[in-house]
Amino acid sequence: MKKTLVSLAAASLIVTSAMAADKGIDIVTTGQAVVYYETASNDSTGDADLFDKTNSSANVAVQLNLAADLKNNFTFGSQLSYLGTAGLEKNVVDAEKQSTGGGLTAGTTDELAMTQIFVAKKVANTTVKLGRQELPKSLSPFAFSEGWNVLKNTFDAILAVNTDIPDTTLVGAYVSGGTGMSLGTTGNLTAAYDATSTTVNGTAYMLTVQNKSIPMTTITASYYDVAQVAGSIGATALWGDVKVAGKDLPMGLKLGLQGGKISTDNSGFDDTMAIGAKVFLSPINALTVGLAYTSVDGSDSKSNVAVKNFGTGIKTPLYTQMVYNQNAIALDANTFMVKAAYNTGDYGTIIAQYAGTAAGKSNIMGSEKDYNEFDVIYKVKAGGVQYFAGYINRTIDAGGSMNAAAGAEKDDRIRIWGRYNF
Repeated sequence: MKKTLVSLAAASLIVTSAMAADKGIDIVTTGQAVVYYETASNDSTGDADLFDKTNSSANVAVQLNLAADLKNNFTFGSQLSYLGTAGLEKNVVDAEKQSTGGGLTAGTTDELAMTQIFVAKKVANTTVKLGRQELPKSLSPFAFSEGWNVLKNTFDAILAVNTDIPDTTLVGAYVSGGTGMSLGTTGNLTAAYDATSTTVNGTAYMLTVQNKSIPMTTITASYYDVAQVAGSIGATALWGDVKVAGKDLPMGLKLGLQGGKISTDNSGFDDTMAIGAKVFLSPINALTVGLAYTSVDGSDSKSNVAVKNFGTGIKTPLYTQMVYNQNAIALDANTFMVKAAYNTGDYGTIIAQYAGTAAGKSNIMGSEKDYNEFDVIYKVKAGGVQYFAGYINRTIDAGGSMNAAAGAEKDDRIRIWGRYNF
């Protein structure tokens, strides 16, 4: 599979170069370079300290995007990604944060992946895009490209976007699979249920309607039909989101409501219902403060599909999503979040946020194991480079699971990265 991906990457570069030479097509080249590091420590017996090599992971990545106008309203895009370590495993880290599948001892070709390659056609107010591509959470809340890792995941999909109706965007998608967070191979979608994840052997069909007819209001509604979850189970997902924001609202007021349901055709599964609300204010120009609440139910006697991204089985579309709390909030959980962000101008933005989850019996991290997370994040752009530094403190009731060592009730993490877009 990896050799196939590399061959596609080489073919993409050759084909686009040939088109440019033979037909006079301009190629726009963009991309990014990333250095990413994370270290962790927990209170389990014998665990190492923060910044210890055995508890640290890192990546050095480069992405190259090639875009071309093929004329007659056809466009082409491709993305070649390199994901390695630049030798940091020699004395700084013991693992990769993200991989193309080859691990620390991967060969040079195994560190390359064709993460996007597509052709798009525009007819009047409709654009159809075929191939491997990113999908945004704003229009695809249950199959989206996640931006928290070194590089984003992508999907093999057919996407259609129409804007014929005033103030309305219609989006239809056929999604057959994607890269997940291991970029070296493509595979099936993933559904998370209870404390496990399972492969979606079939495809997902999505329809989203986004309307902005009401002043200062954006209403988004999405429907998914997902086939062959956990073998032969069919599932559907309904999700709605209403956001209110505008310059005329006092103190920069922003409001949000969200909710939905995931259902299956299997009697061993119960429906999963979720709701959420948020309110944010800017009492002064540089300061933003806000509160968010989400509630996801769960069954004590049956399985439930968790409110998570079908593309990765990792992040959620919930308002209370923090850096690391997705497993706590995605099923049988009531979560409150408070957040403050202060923009210093040229010296960057400081963010402090806290979320506490009251867990039910079906919670992914353990039956009735309450979870707390406190994040302090600093973001700044200097010399064209976007920098990020974050400290994450997590605690859970005794007997819960934070995906750390058995018996850990406290987990500290530091994440640092730099990203240069060109």
